[in-house]
Amino acid sequence: MRVMRTLGAMRSSRVFRLRKRWYALLLVLVVLGLFARSEWLFKWMYPIHYEELIRSEAEKHQVDPYLVAAIVQVESRYDPARRSSKGAVGLMQIMPDTARWAAEVKKMRIDAVAYLHDPAVNLDIGSWYISSLIREFDGNHTAAIAAYNGGPGNVRQWLASGVWDGTLDGAKAIPFGETRHFVQRVYYFWDKYHRVYGPPQ
Repeated sequence: MRVMRTLGAMRSSRVFRLRKRWYALLLVLVVLGLFARSEWLFKWMYPIHYEELIRSEAEKHQVDPYLVAAIVQVESRYDPARRSSKGAVGLMQIMPDTARWAAEVKKMRIDAVAYLHDPAVNLDIGSWYISSLIREFDGNHTAAIAAYNGGPGNVRQWLASGVWDGTLDGAKAIPFGETRHFVQRVYYFWDKYHRVYGPPQ
């Protein structure tokens, strides 16, 4: 009789522990489900720093602000002090030669290279540059993004020789691994920003 009571108590204890685990798991799933629908959570996961400045410069140069934000995220993770081993500077990782050329074309009244760490100057030049690349490649955003990283001369050569077809689906054929990865990551964040923040305002 005592053995049966002991076995019954053990079974009850085991059932209680199992129920407790299931309730805990159910609670975790409910909380995760609530967070999954939370706009706040997604904005925390995919923040856009310098948002007003990005929107302003993107609008000025007639380019999607989320594309500019995606380039900033991939290039510098919003660090205005970032400098690459190749000498690219700031939020959009502008090369000094590109800054000089942009300053001349845009008739800027400042030493653009000296101010590349300034978010406003960097975003102005970077937004202008990606916009000019989109026009250069006849509205082909994928080719323009590749050119932003790999250089427009290289991209023109890949397209002309048939090495790459200029599409995102065909991005695996981009000869430079860094550029291939850059295109894919920019598109990833560009899409995420559109999903999280909605249509650009």
